[in-house]
Amino acid sequence: MIRSAALFTMAILLAACSQTTGTETTMTTRGYAFAPAAFYKFCARDPSLCSTRGKVKVVELTPRRKAELESVNKAVNRRIRERSDKAATGRADVWGRPASEGDCEDFAILKKAELLKRGWPASTLLLTVATLRGQGHTVLTVRTDRGDLVLDNRTGAIKDWSRTSYRYFARQSQSDSGKWMRIRSSAPVS
Repeated sequence: MIRSAALFTMAILLAACSQTTGTETTMTTRGYAFAPAAFYKFCARDPSLCSTRGKVKVVELTPRRKAELESVNKAVNRRIRERSDKAATGRADVWGRPASEGDCEDFAILKKAELLKRGWPASTLLLTVATLRGQGHTVLTVRTDRGDLVLDNRTGAIKDWSRTSYRYFARQSQSDSGKWMRIRSSAPVS
């Protein structure tokens, strides 16, 4: 009986470990997708933040790097006041690096800029679009050896992409700057 309980406990621990390090936490793409229209205008103004060039496709998530992700996510979420593009600019969708206010993609862009300043590879920092209850949303996806993690303006927590409520649509291509890839596994977690 004790041996059965020990084996059962070991199986649970192994299953938990596989959830944080296996391929089930990595977004699978399936061909090109259309980028949001405002993305191209933004890239013409700030091409360095649109680049995904680089040889590193997955960054090792050391304790220091995880702390950096958490720090940047929380700092940007605290510093920037959420305000829709329509209210701020009178236009429906404008992407940019915010100074004091912005909407979801502006938060994601600023987080990418902050991580790039800290030496993170551009090829691991991907702007990603999703929906929740029919509403569009943009987050920053960070490709790590522990899976694809999401930095979101709606929470201070860094989450595995597959453990969020979003239905993911597309993200920047890692290998072809300026292009976007459709995300295959897009069912939200129940």
